[in-house]
Amino acid sequence: MPGKNIKIRSSKGGEFDCHVAAPGSGAKVPAVVLASAVHGVNDDIRALADEFAVQGYIAAAPDLFWRTIPGPLARDDDRTKQRSQPRLEKIKTGEGDLVDTLAEVRKLPQSNGRAAVMGFCYGGPYAILGPKRLGYDAGISCHGSQMLDYIGELENLGRPVCIIWGDEDHQAPPEVLAAYRGAAARTKSLDLHIFPGVQHGFMMPDNVKAYDQKTRDFSMERALAILNGLREAGAARRKAG
Repeated sequence: MPGKNIKIRSSKGGEFDCHVAAPGSGAKVPAVVLASAVHGVNDDIRALADEFAVQGYIAAAPDLFWRTIPGPLARDDDRTKQRSQPRLEKIKTGEGDLVDTLAEVRKLPQSNGRAAVMGFCYGGPYAILGPKRLGYDAGISCHGSQMLDYIGELENLGRPVCIIWGDEDHQAPPEVLAAYRGAAARTKSLDLHIFPGVQHGFMMPDNVKAYDQKTRDFSMERALAILNGLREAGAARRKAG
């Protein structure tokens, strides 16, 4: 069902917009928090959130750029670069927003308390940082960027992380793919998939040159499988309690 915009109070002061979509049933289900690309919470991200709700899960997409240039920006808008730099500092600041968003979705009556974070491009690192130290139960990254800076965070991470790239992604050159292949070989919690001939931005229909329906479908299947696992784990925990 279609989502709606809400305001989330930041633990650091101020408030930010968040698109939230929830299923109509009263069943207790996990949530997925969508960490957007530099283009922000645009039509593609809102459509993804609504799609997850149709599948029976809570979905939330916070505006991670509310402190600088809020709202969605067109793909060719030069301000996307301005609001995403310096990258490591911006990602660090956004960690608090991901924590605050998680706290908010857990208040929803449908929430079973479990949640995954799904990051795209700029938001990709949160797929690792979320389950590492932000309270999320799992992470999914689709065509994530700046990911080599966060590969060390996979050490001693027992919660599941799924990373999906195309091998023609300019944000994941051969040395990055090789590093993550090595990490996947020694890290049981890391599920890595690299698709031949697929470019950066394959999840987003508005990225006409890169959009790839088959890879998007696979990514959604993996995300839904992870969420289903969190639903079953939540049900088992309530039964045991």
